[in-house]
Amino acid sequence: MSEQTGKELDGVAHLRQSIRRVLTTPIGSRVMNRTYGSRLFSLIDQPINPATQALIYQAVAEALDKWEPRYTLEKVSLVRYEQGALTLNLQGRYTPTGERVTIENLEV
Repeated sequence: MSEQTGKELDGVAHLRQSIRRVLTTPIGSRVMNRTYGSRLFSLIDQPINPATQALIYQAVAEALDKWEPRYTLEKVSLVRYEQGALTLNLQGRYTPTGERVTIENLEV
């Protein structure tokens, strides 16, 4: 179901919503599934340097690999990284059809 309209979602539209939800959910915040989400929130206030940037890419890849098997991540780009906020672009493929799916300006 669409978070914005309440209408049914499927295919790539559902995939996009699911990816956003996985990456913007802090691990430990879901009562019935404490392991769901990503480690991105634990990295937001870290020093802005190449090591933290690598950890951000790793956190994205780990979360999507675990929670969104319909998506094969090919590239993560850090668009904006400031203390307390980051914006990502993702490129990958929707596994059932092989369709390229890009998600731009994902804010965490």
